[in-house]
Amino acid sequence: MRPDSSDTIAAVFERRAAEFADRVAISAPAAELTYAELNIRADRLAAHLRELGVQPDDPVGVDLPRSADLIVALLAVVKVGAGYLALDPYQPEDVRSTILADAGVKVIVTPEVIAEMPAAAGPSPTDTSSGESIAYFAYTSGSTGRPKGVCVPHRAVLRLITNQPSLPIDGDDVFLQLAPVAFDASTLEIWGPLLNGARLVVAPPEELSPTALARLVSRAGVTVLWLTAGLFHTVVDAGIGRLKGLRYLVAGGDVLSADHVNRALRALPGTTLVNGYGPTENTTFTACHPITEPLDGDRVPIGYPIRGTTVHLLTEDLAPTPDGEVGELFAAGAGLALGYRNDPALTAARFIPNPFSRTPGDRLYRTGDLARRRPDGVLEFHGRTDGQVKIRGFRVETGQVEIALRGHPEVFDAAVVARGDDGDRVLSAFYLSDLPLVSADLRTHLAELLPQYMIPATFQRLERLPLTGNGKVDRTALAAIAAPQRPELSTDYRAPGGATETWLAQLWADLMHVDRVGVDDDFFELGGHSLMATRITVEIGERFGRTVSAVTFYEEPTIARLAELIERAAADDIVEDRR
Repeated sequence: MRPDSSDTIAAVFERRAAEFADRVAISAPAAELTYAELNIRADRLAAHLRELGVQPDDPVGVDLPRSADLIVALLAVVKVGAGYLALDPYQPEDVRSTILADAGVKVIVTPEVIAEMPAAAGPSPTDTSSGESIAYFAYTSGSTGRPKGVCVPHRAVLRLITNQPSLPIDGDDVFLQLAPVAFDASTLEIWGPLLNGARLVVAPPEELSPTALARLVSRAGVTVLWLTAGLFHTVVDAGIGRLKGLRYLVAGGDVLSADHVNRALRALPGTTLVNGYGPTENTTFTACHPITEPLDGDRVPIGYPIRGTTVHLLTEDLAPTPDGEVGELFAAGAGLALGYRNDPALTAARFIPNPFSRTPGDRLYRTGDLARRRPDGVLEFHGRTDGQVKIRGFRVETGQVEIALRGHPEVFDAAVVARGDDGDRVLSAFYLSDLPLVSADLRTHLAELLPQYMIPATFQRLERLPLTGNGKVDRTALAAIAAPQRPELSTDYRAPGGATETWLAQLWADLMHVDRVGVDDDFFELGGHSLMATRITVEIGERFGRTVSAVTFYEEPTIARLAELIERAAADDIVEDRR
């Protein structure tokens, strides 16, 4: 059933709870709730939030791990007519404080608040919200050094997941909630099933390896799965055939590799792979491309605009680009956010009056993305117009990283660019300083100011930054610089000795875009991250026929120790075979 324009998340959920009262709504590691039970728990927490002073339209922080309680909290917030702000547990305290202050959050739902909610609640709170009320706040990277708070209304969420032919979800579906809740993919993962009478499976809070993910998908009977581009590529490399049974596999957040898409299609007959494209300001998806046949070229299309959205490809003068030519992508329709929290100037600059509409108040959102429309009407992504990049599915303004890096007392200028293939990018920082600086010190400095995904993988000292003819930093020249030398680390370089160490060192160097890696170099000090660690464990499994657990990798993050573990395991196998 399609909601009317005044509908809200809470109103649609109430109807689903009445219609499917005894159907399982949530399966989580420590709890399973029917629609009726979820509704009752959310009403209890909503009553407690009112006791804490939460009013309609208030921003409410939610600081909970992935769990049934997290879903209860989000639902309770929208039931009282407030907007939720899901917090990233890995954010630096300074960043979190800035976001909470900017949003004006006075109440934060924590495990302690959940424990305090009453044992019983009265009737569901009267829903005073409308389709234009804020459902949630999503903070994204900002070029000024301050995160931008995107205000997403209820009508934008409902346009994404209700009567949406681009990704039709029905009551028989089982949708896995895997993405960080502060990432806007969670909007689709959570409300997609719950507002369509389907079942939501909440993944455990810890990070899952490809093997653990496949096991969970199989055990829970998951039919719809969303993966960021980087995780999708890793899962394909690890053997995506273990995900058989999926009806839809949605991937996005960055550019997909055509090779990985084709490998996934071969391994998963009967599964529709969907490439989902869209900025947070247009509520998760602007366009989707369902893929059921292998691709011919090396570019994965982003498809057609989803229902409720129109797309215009325009020149700098806002004139339509000729057919087949690249232009900046502007989005319009019911998916648009209201604007940026406490930033009317930026809102006016990015959300502009729609010159192609006769409806008063209609707007266009300037995405900053470049695209072209093929003769068949399908859209292709062609990069960015500015310094914004996607790193592991997260949107990053390189200018924000540069501002933070310039704040280091020994750095007097810096530039940051993205390296690597689409969907597998890392950030590389170039800095000017009187003396070479230890990468670990720079990383520690940035960790106090930025989320983990915004910290560069490599740091390279230059005598000067290359400039273009008009005096701007020449980022093309920076990106073309050969792989940087091994950075200054807390350990001296020690060359690999045996075949295992040599193979591991080359693998690490390739992934981290550095010229060499020593056997005592710390993986995380070099700039490694969890997704890269997962890729390395997959490669080890394929090369040596044995796995290294994520826990072991984190405890022994050097080539010397990993090689020792691999060779010891091989020796144990030989001894066992001789017995």
